[in-house]
Amino acid sequence: MKILIVGAGLFGAVCAHELSKKGHDITVIEKRDHIAGNIYTKNVDGIQVHMYGAHIFHTVNPRIWAYVQQFAEFNRYTNEVVANYHGELYNLPFNMNTFYRMWGVTTPDEAAAKIEAQRSILKDKQPENLEEQAISLVGTDVYNKLIKDYTAKQWGREPKDLPAFIIRRLPVRFTFDNNYFNDPYQGIPIGGYTQIVEKMLDDPHITTELNTDFFANRDNYQQQYDHIIFTGMIDQFFDYRFGELAYRSLRFETKELDTPNFQGNAVINYTDSETPFTRIIEHKWFEFGNGNAHKTVITHEFPQPWQRGVEPYYPINDMENNRLFKQYRQYANETAPNVTFGGRLGLYRYYNMDQVIAAALQFIENNPNF
Repeated sequence: MKILIVGAGLFGAVCAHELSKKGHDITVIEKRDHIAGNIYTKNVDGIQVHMYGAHIFHTVNPRIWAYVQQFAEFNRYTNEVVANYHGELYNLPFNMNTFYRMWGVTTPDEAAAKIEAQRSILKDKQPENLEEQAISLVGTDVYNKLIKDYTAKQWGREPKDLPAFIIRRLPVRFTFDNNYFNDPYQGIPIGGYTQIVEKMLDDPHITTELNTDFFANRDNYQQQYDHIIFTGMIDQFFDYRFGELAYRSLRFETKELDTPNFQGNAVINYTDSETPFTRIIEHKWFEFGNGNAHKTVITHEFPQPWQRGVEPYYPINDMENNRLFKQYRQYANETAPNVTFGGRLGLYRYYNMDQVIAAALQFIENNPNF
């Protein structure tokens, strides 16, 4: 078969790699000037810079962990995020270090009692929005300092106007464990993420074309190929016929500094409302300080509204948008049987990297005719 894959990110690359092994002719087109989508990393003075925000690979699935290690060796990086609230530093996820800094408590029972007393303002009410859900998990002090304003910046909405499920799996621990993730497998590819996609696409059955916009030539593409795997926005594919799905976008300001150490941690979140960015990333600490010993690279991350022409980064999965997405999915099933939609934008889901890989592999396995 002749198969067109639109987008050289992780979903498209996994599909291309697996389908090429079956002998299909694969063309991958990418509108950007590089492969690897949002996991693209660039070498700057020996420092692997995550050009589209911090990406830490983590998974509970041993199969996915084994799969990705075919393409890179991973280090033992552990994501230990620090939050800065008006100069006060707190550990994330919320754990005994956080509670000690917040209240001076030293035992799990003391911390639990503090939270229980503060969540009592809900009066056993079932949380109906993100604000109430957060207070039910960590109380009012932690919510007001470390969640409320950060969430408003990230989503462009007040927490009371966001659904509760967004924060339902918020990590809360009554231990001194600073590891943000509970997943047993975690790390950063030594030498960056771009090499993973390079190796996936390195096959004589795969042709990759950069700086190529699907929509500039869509009629020809749809006539020339037996099947299309589309990893862009599903609403854009159908010319927004039912309306726009909602997304959030990001803006990055990256610069190299003549200092060996700017903040001492890979990620520091800024949780107050006055600071316009949500976090500063110092990339060298993803690989334990490797690279130029006298320089560092930092990125300020600014959430911003999405509009057409702006890069979408993650979907806003509230009830209205999920309803609209289902409408697009139904229309796709009825009118585009030779098109598969995948990735965060095509499936309108806030996928982690391991979930993207799992979804791509599941698609291949569920379609033995390919």
